[in-house]
Amino acid sequence: MLAQRLQASPLTEDLAVLNEGIGGNHLLIDGLGPNALARLDRDVLTQTGARWVIVLEGVNDLGDLTRQGPAAPAAHAALVARMIAAYEQIVTRGHAQGLTVIGGTLSPYMGSDYYHPDAASEADRLAVNRWIRTAGHFDAVVDFDRILRDPDHPDHLLPAYDSGDHLHPSPAGYRAMADGIPLSLLIGGTGRR
Repeated sequence: MLAQRLQASPLTEDLAVLNEGIGGNHLLIDGLGPNALARLDRDVLTQTGARWVIVLEGVNDLGDLTRQGPAAPAAHAALVARMIAAYEQIVTRGHAQGLTVIGGTLSPYMGSDYYHPDAASEADRLAVNRWIRTAGHFDAVVDFDRILRDPDHPDHLLPAYDSGDHLHPSPAGYRAMADGIPLSLLIGGTGRR
């Protein structure tokens, strides 16, 4: 959907999208594929012509912590710290290759029957999103949380953007995500090179 938007504008029609998203992927541990850190070189850093990368990883890491039951506060704090360290590594490695690294905030997933998030899980998500939004970390931020959340219940997806499992966006939600990426981040820029 982002590629369609790019192709529709004469300012961006020469840009392409390389979608390396994997459903069920994790930032830190292997899931339904190698974790994001393990595949960063292959999927991003060695891609010819890549100038920007949008990083949207972490909901599965947060969800797995409490999937089998509540976790101790120390486990929550340790996970958030490890996730932030992983994001820092992605930014550093991306910058070393001349990429502009754009962070995507994590969307709400309260109500998910798969992960069973609790108040501590939501606090972790909010802490990670605060870090992502804080200037000086990523080169820019796309606030997928703001785009997808229900304003009346900000720990839930907006019903129109919820696929029904309270975890994955619906087709309308994915469209809103694609539409929420400011093309100004990609117009006239050449990445950090």
